[in-house]
Amino acid sequence: MVSSRSRTPRTSRGASGRRGAPRLAALAAAGLLATVLPSAQAGAADPDPRIDLTVLVVDDGGSAVQAITAELDGSGIPYRTLDLNDPGRPVLTAGFLSEPSDSATGRPRARYQGVVLPHEAVFGPDSAEQAALVAYEKTYGIPQVDAYTWAHPGVGLDYTSDGGWSGVLDGATAHVTPAGQAGPFRDLRGPLTFEDNDPDVSESYGYAGRPRAGYTSYLDMPAADGGRMSLVGEYAHDGRRELVVTFAYNRHQRQFRALARGIVEWLTQGVHLGRSRNYLSVHVDDVFAPDARWDTARNCTPGDLDCPGGDGEAGENPVRMTADDAAYAAAWQKSSGFLLDMVYNGGQGEQWKAEHGGTDPLAARLIADRAQYRWINHTYTHPFLGCVQDVTTVPWSCARTSTGATAWVSRSEISAQIRDNLNWAYGKGLPVDRTELVTGEHSGLKTLPQQPVDNPNLAGALADNGVKWTASDNSREPAQRSLGTGSGAAQTVPRHPMNVYYNVGTAAEMTDEYNWIYTSRADGGSGICENNPSSTCLPAPLDTTTGYQTHIVPQEARTALSHVLGNDPRPHYVHQSNLAEERLLYPVLDKVLADYRALFADNTPLVNPRQKDVGTELNRRTAWERALDAGQVTAYRVGGTVTVKAPSGVAVPVTAPEGTRKQLLLGTAAFGTAYAGTRSAWTTPEPLQSAVTLKLPTT
Repeated sequence: MVSSRSRTPRTSRGASGRRGAPRLAALAAAGLLATVLPSAQAGAADPDPRIDLTVLVVDDGGSAVQAITAELDGSGIPYRTLDLNDPGRPVLTAGFLSEPSDSATGRPRARYQGVVLPHEAVFGPDSAEQAALVAYEKTYGIPQVDAYTWAHPGVGLDYTSDGGWSGVLDGATAHVTPAGQAGPFRDLRGPLTFEDNDPDVSESYGYAGRPRAGYTSYLDMPAADGGRMSLVGEYAHDGRRELVVTFAYNRHQRQFRALARGIVEWLTQGVHLGRSRNYLSVHVDDVFAPDARWDTARNCTPGDLDCPGGDGEAGENPVRMTADDAAYAAAWQKSSGFLLDMVYNGGQGEQWKAEHGGTDPLAARLIADRAQYRWINHTYTHPFLGCVQDVTTVPWSCARTSTGATAWVSRSEISAQIRDNLNWAYGKGLPVDRTELVTGEHSGLKTLPQQPVDNPNLAGALADNGVKWTASDNSREPAQRSLGTGSGAAQTVPRHPMNVYYNVGTAAEMTDEYNWIYTSRADGGSGICENNPSSTCLPAPLDTTTGYQTHIVPQEARTALSHVLGNDPRPHYVHQSNLAEERLLYPVLDKVLADYRALFADNTPLVNPRQKDVGTELNRRTAWERALDAGQVTAYRVGGTVTVKAPSGVAVPVTAPEGTRKQLLLGTAAFGTAYAGTRSAWTTPEPLQSAVTLKLPTT
């Protein structure tokens, strides 16, 4: 059985070997993944061994191992952790790594398709554990990742004193070599710049060495004499293969995130459980509605209960898109190649129109362009759908009935908000999907501290209207969960809030509010940053004329891109005000898109899923993780055949090389969809089959 994955974030890497280094080099040069049996020492008459599709992670607690383990976790790849800091850990022996005859197949069995080590000498060069590992890797052609080491002949590199270099890499640009782009890093465009987020902090240190015989560089940088020095490469020696990384990193740094997929592909030769994509969706909430505006003098938002004179309404001079803003949005989508999700309040639009002479040029423009967007129901008039709010106190509290029970917004009221907004959209010809919903402020769901449970009327109202996927706030509830019981229960879809505020229309307003939140009381701020252990204060207030472009935009773009590169399908959300006036959202999205496209090749496009597709993805991941943790998955490779067995009804994520075919009852069919130079899919057994069977391409 595939071992349960360790739930503690750690690092792991490796690559499954083939019959020998010369053959591997030829396949890499051709841009192909090895698909013949990974057995370096077996003779022609020997049976192909069973290679289990799981990874062994030898963990010393360092950030490099933690980073690779995070990639395995995020992709759904099973692994087993050997904790070097645990005095009771198993000893690495031949019996731990393999068995001479598998009870199910009668073949020799390798329990791990790849091994991740903190560095190449972690067990000591003359230890029994090192000898067992070397013998295992030679016998079965199992690759090894050295997560972080230094440049020296033991890993196929000259010392840095022999024409190499060592030092801080912050801001340096390295390049994926032709061998890297033809091999495991085929998803990258070429240049890779190391992050430099704080000029006062050294963020990444590295050793760049000149390759020796047997070493193929995948990521390098120029030497002073015009040569090249390697930072990542493959060292083939003594019938073994190692992926050597000679710079420090952690799971959050962009340089690692860009390389992470390729590391796993090298580790597994592109044949593994799990799959990954680079996702980006952006929900624009409150479309057709106005949003209240931040008051830079009072440092609050008129209309909010905690703002002097607040009345719960949008206040004076609200921020609302115009017809020109709508035309710009449509043109931007076309030029950027990116689709926005319009999360709309039809009733708010009708109220605006009634208060402004019976016409609404914004609505007319958006409705005329309705086919250019995706549309999501945001309720008709955006009311709070949780408990009945008592606004006589600040902060508000839940009102009570005469018996002292919590007073809740009724099922019929919630249902009417959902239904009326759908009917409004249908009447305007908007292509809305009734299974998707975003409630105002994610209300109806528990809202701490005032409302610690969901509105008990919410699940029924969702079911009444066919809602299957309702949004939640990822900063409050990052995990998906069910609302109601049974097969018809709705599921939450957590969304990332973007730090482009709903209540601003200009960069100066945005920066002023940002300063209020992120500067100390001594600098004129609220001091929120001083009291919040998860936050830090700015060293000084940002200039309101330049702070948005120079500080907030790059920081928010960096955060959003980190989600994209982390195989995270959760949508981001902003508000219609961010498309109005100075159109603050576009600089952030433009930078995210530009940075992404500079990193990744055309074979790795951004995936832009709609809300229900995100919900389905998260739902499948949860079921898959439960099956892995329960030890209910069996997956292995014998020669060119991959077999995966999982509980009935659990979809299996699998990644395989181009040319892989799935076994049908009669014949085969092309497997999966193309992404990043491989094929992958969530898949299940065909009718009358008990397992997924894949046929790998032959050379």
